[in-house]
Amino acid sequence: MEHTSSILNPNPNPNAYTLDSPHPVYSMAFSTSASAPFRLALGSFLEEYNNRVDIVTFDEESTTFRAEPALSFDHPYPATKLMFHPREIPGSTSSLIASSGDFLRLWQVNHDGDGAGKSELRSVLNNSKSSDFCAPLTSFDWNDAEPRRIGTSSIDTTCTVWDIERGAVETQLIAHDKEVYDIAWGEAGVFASVSADSSVRIFDLRDKEHSTIVYESPRPDTPLLRLAWNKSNLRYMAAIQMDSNRIIILDIRSPAVPVAELQRHRACVNALAWAPQAPRHLCSAGDDGQALIWEVPATDTPGTMLPPEGVDPMLGYSAPAEINQLQWSAAHPDWIGIAFANKVQLLRV
Repeated sequence: MEHTSSILNPNPNPNAYTLDSPHPVYSMAFSTSASAPFRLALGSFLEEYNNRVDIVTFDEESTTFRAEPALSFDHPYPATKLMFHPREIPGSTSSLIASSGDFLRLWQVNHDGDGAGKSELRSVLNNSKSSDFCAPLTSFDWNDAEPRRIGTSSIDTTCTVWDIERGAVETQLIAHDKEVYDIAWGEAGVFASVSADSSVRIFDLRDKEHSTIVYESPRPDTPLLRLAWNKSNLRYMAAIQMDSNRIIILDIRSPAVPVAELQRHRACVNALAWAPQAPRHLCSAGDDGQALIWEVPATDTPGTMLPPEGVDPMLGYSAPAEINQLQWSAAHPDWIGIAFANKVQLLRV
């Protein structure tokens, strides 16, 4: 087994710091700024048109939250995903946030310090060529290698790649046979997606006419809902199925058969995230209120499968309710954020 230095504290009870929100929290994003205190964007889940994205800061030294109401903004419908621009601009007093829902939107957040500043809508991007409305967007991913690119997934079976600097569609692909539920970039021109058609597919923008199916579920009527591509080791992906307690680990060098299925959750898994700076660490969270951190064993030989008895998590945390969202901070890799009900907890791991 290859040696990987762990960034994780072996203490099974990580420090947890809780923020109470005035509304249920669904989407969440960490700022990419490495300067403390660091920011989070929190999207509400209200079954109505008027929703919110709240901006809060967390001070790592005092371990306290502070709301920034001047930076928070109204959002049409719940945001299905939020992301900050993947690269920090040194010395800048503004951030760019993307959100998905009925459209892809870009928001300029101007933070002047001391709670001052404002947020403003910069652009609304519609991928429909024939209508003022587009099919709802289930998710998106911002390209780390080419930050001008954002890829979106939609219920209309398409994935759209946007050039946000031009505010124009770079390409739009019919990606699956059914609704597309998530998308993740690997390299600058390569992305993957998962769908209600139970498949994981990889697309290369240099050959838009073809895709590679790297996994098809043996349960063909069960949608794949979430996908995470390991940015520290691009051969690994993780995916979850609807109403399943298992996390499917894929090695793209040996498609079709998972190298592992992590199955220690006691209820369905809702979210997953690879560690930003550890190539084999993964966190998952679900309806059992558990946030579990795993070390996926090395599989140096393509086609090697892990033993059928599975893998035990290396660290676990129990929340008092079903966890619906999970993010691992790239700028502050000692911190994981989870959301349940109207609470957000930051876990120091």
